Amino acid sequence: MSKLKQLESFVAVATRGGLSAAARFEGVAPAIMGRRLDALEQRLGVKLMVRTTRRITLTPEGSAFLEDCQRLLGELAQAEASVSAAGVKANGHLRLTAPAGFGRRHVAPLVPLFRELHAEVTISLNLSDRVVDLAGEGFDCAVRVGDMPDSSLVSVRLADNRRLCVATPTYLRQHGTPAHPNDLSKFDCLTLSSDASQARGWLFQVPHGDRIELMHFKLGGPLDCSDGEVLHDWCRSGYGIAWRSTWEVEAEIASGALVPVLEDFAAPANGIYAVFAQRQYLPLRLRLWIDFLKQQYGQTEFWRTK
Repeated sequence: MSKLKQLESFVAVATRGGLSAAARFEGVAPAIMGRRLDALEQRLGVKLMVRTTRRITLTPEGSAFLEDCQRLLGELAQAEASVSAAGVKANGHLRLTAPAGFGRRHVAPLVPLFRELHAEVTISLNLSDRVVDLAGEGFDCAVRVGDMPDSSLVSVRLADNRRLCVATPTYLRQHGTPAHPNDLSKFDCLTLSSDASQARGWLFQVPHGDRIELMHFKLGGPLDCSDGEVLHDWCRSGYGIAWRSTWEVEAEIASGALVPVLEDFAAPANGIYAVFAQRQYLPLRLRLWIDFLKQQYGQTEFWRTK
């Protein structure tokens, strides 16, 4: 039995919620899908799924393995498309979506540049902070920042993103510099008044005995706003300390306009991803768009000049 077919069947069962749905997708009997999964678990020596008559639940090992399998199958599809599409021009229409703030700064400027390279491709770009249903709303690809909880989608990591506390040099000269996240309560913290990603507060790595813990600090200050770009502007104007993504402040840190603080406590990086629905073959225009983003985002200078 092909190892690749085992992996494809595992991904199909995990993303489609059961043996029957996956079997219909593959065009085989459910029993065949079950045998493939049994062979895969036996070969790996680990339980990937807990199967009952009503549902299938991934084990922790299965969840981690699913992410790796999706990435590998996506890369294989791209490699095959690269060979089979050699010498063929990309054409057709791309429907793209991205978060509003990130999209304005780091996606929208790239769209016309991409089209200069591929003139037969037309592009629609949607900027929205809601999580768009790619398949349901007919989008080809989303750029998303943060962890990827939806395992039914394929994600390609384009770059790392961290959250940092930043302030102007003038503000820090006038008010001092916090040495520990606990000190932030003594400073003017510029916080989002309405944002699900910060509902629990600012996230830091804090030493606790002989281990490091991830801790959220719920902070407040004299100014808050529901718009992150406004907080960024207030921070650049010297009104306090803000907790912002590196994609937003990297250029100002490089120029010295903003100074990072509490860097030793910064939470681990999350990612910036290209996300698309599970497909057997990626259209050439989509593969080239993802490659283009990876090439642009992979340059250190890209973030320091935007």
